[in-house]
Amino acid sequence: MYDNQQRPEHGPLEGFTVGVTAARRADELGALLQRRGASVLYAPALRIVPLADDGELLAATKELIDRVPDIAVATTAIGFRGWVEAADGWGLGEDLLARLRGVRLLARGPKVKGAIRAAGLTEEWSPSSESMAEVLDRLLEEGVDGLRIAVQLHGEPLPGFVEALREGGAEVVGVPVYRWMPPEDVGPMDRLLDATVSRGLDALTFTSAPAAASLLSRAEERGLLPELLAALNHDVLPACVGPVTALPLQARGIDTVQPERFRLGPLVQLLCQELPARARTLPIAGHRVEIRGHAVMVDGDLRPVPPAGMSLLRALSRRPGWVVARSDLLRALPGAGRDEHAVETAMARLRTALGAPKLIQTVVKRGYRLALDPAADSKYADV
Repeated sequence: MYDNQQRPEHGPLEGFTVGVTAARRADELGALLQRRGASVLYAPALRIVPLADDGELLAATKELIDRVPDIAVATTAIGFRGWVEAADGWGLGEDLLARLRGVRLLARGPKVKGAIRAAGLTEEWSPSSESMAEVLDRLLEEGVDGLRIAVQLHGEPLPGFVEALREGGAEVVGVPVYRWMPPEDVGPMDRLLDATVSRGLDALTFTSAPAAASLLSRAEERGLLPELLAALNHDVLPACVGPVTALPLQARGIDTVQPERFRLGPLVQLLCQELPARARTLPIAGHRVEIRGHAVMVDGDLRPVPPAGMSLLRALSRRPGWVVARSDLLRALPGAGRDEHAVETAMARLRTALGAPKLIQTVVKRGYRLALDPAADSKYADV
C-alpha cells in the first residue's frame, strides 16, 4: 500500500501497447516488455519447421562428411543444435562432429559458441558485435578464394553473405537446418493487423526478417497493405532487432528503429526511450497531462482510459485550447454512427477516467476544449 505522500512507480512503457510478432522467444520478449509496464499483444507471424526429415539437410550433411570444408560458419544456437541432433538421428552424428573438429569454425555470437562447445567442439573466432557482417568482413579480408565454406542457414536469407563469399572465389555449401512457415492459425496475426491499422498499438516489434515478410504478405492477402504501411509510417512505431530484420519493411518504404546491439534487451530499452518521447504532454487546468497509448498520466498518476475516450482526447489535443465541435468529435469516435449523444456519453466516461473533470471544458452549443493553462496558450496556438 502507498501512503498519501507516495505514488506508485510506473514503468516507462506504462500505458503503451506493443505487438510481438516473434515465434521463438516471444515469451521472453513479452516478459521484458511487461516488466516495464507495457500491455503486450502476441501474434506469431511464422512458425519454425525443423528439417530432420528433409532430404536437403541430409544431402548437405552427407556432402560435408564426404568432402570436408575448410571453414564452417554457425549462425544460430538452435540451428546448430538442430543440425547435430538431426545428424544423430540419421546415424551420422559422430562422423559430422569428427569432420567439424578439423575445420576452422566461426560462431556468430556467444549463444552459438555455447552450442558449439556443448557439442564438444571449439570455435576459432566469434565477433563481439554478433553481426554476420563482421564475420563476412573477416573472411573476405583473410581471403576465401579456392576455399570450401559451409554456412549453417537459419531459416531466413543472409542478404549478400553467400553471394559475397562466392564472388570472392569460395565454394559455399548451405546447410538449411529449419525453415520459416506461415502460422497454422492466422487468427492472432489477423487480430494484430486489425489492431495496427486501427492504431490500437503504439509499437510493433520484429525479431526476424521472415516475420516482417509474413505480416506484410498477410496484410496484402487481406487487402490491408496500404492501411498497414500508413500506420507504420505515421502512428505505430516499427521496432526491429537489427538491420537484416528490417529489410522487408524498408523495401516497402517503412523506416524502422533498431538498437545498437542486436538483442532483445536493447530492443526493449530502445522502446523505453522512443515511446515516452512520442507521448503528448500538455499543461491543462493546473495539471501536467501526458497522453499515452491507452492511458493518461495526470501529475504522474496513471489513468487508464477507454478507447472511445482516448479518441476524444486525441482529437482535442490536436489543437489544445481550441473548441472542437461535437460533430468533429463524433467523427473521431470509432463506430459511433450519427448520434451526438454518443459524444456526451464518451465524454462523461473520459472525465471520470481522468479523475479531474475540469481538464475538459464544455462550451455551450459549440463543443468541448482542453482547459489549457493561460501561459501555454501562445505556445500551442498554431499547433
